[in-house]
Amino acid sequence: MLVGVANDDVVEEIMARLVAEGVLLESARGPVANVAEIVVGGPIRGSWWGHPQSHRIFATINALAELPDITRMRLVNRRVTLVHRLLWAPLLRLEARFPAEALLVVVEKHTPSGAHRVTSVPLTLWVDADVHREAAGMDEQAALARLPAVLRDHLS
Repeated sequence: MLVGVANDDVVEEIMARLVAEGVLLESARGPVANVAEIVVGGPIRGSWWGHPQSHRIFATINALAELPDITRMRLVNRRVTLVHRLLWAPLLRLEARFPAEALLVVVEKHTPSGAHRVTSVPLTLWVDADVHREAAGMDEQAALARLPAVLRDHLS
């Protein structure tokens, strides 16, 4: 396999974990697994940018971020967190219980000049009407039940 190419099997494995767990950190250490360490199969000492598989990690993170059922937010410990679509409606329903910055969708773009631009969009503006309808039809207890413990434990 080429060093800078995402492995489809790894992307599928991570997607399965996202469906099961709802959230994964992109590369930071924290109370949930992170994509960088899943890609290399173990702990990374120091920055993943210096790891021999850094190009593979980067390619995998970008492949995941481009999937329509995944978004990035700074949801777990203010670190970039991949969030599966299954959590969007519960998060929207419980929006008032989260810090506003936690529910900003992180949008990363590479400009034609090669510059890297990061913007943020509130989840409520980013999701479609179907997610809004699902959130509106959900009571608070149902929304809480769909959140992973790591998110429930830090609600106000």
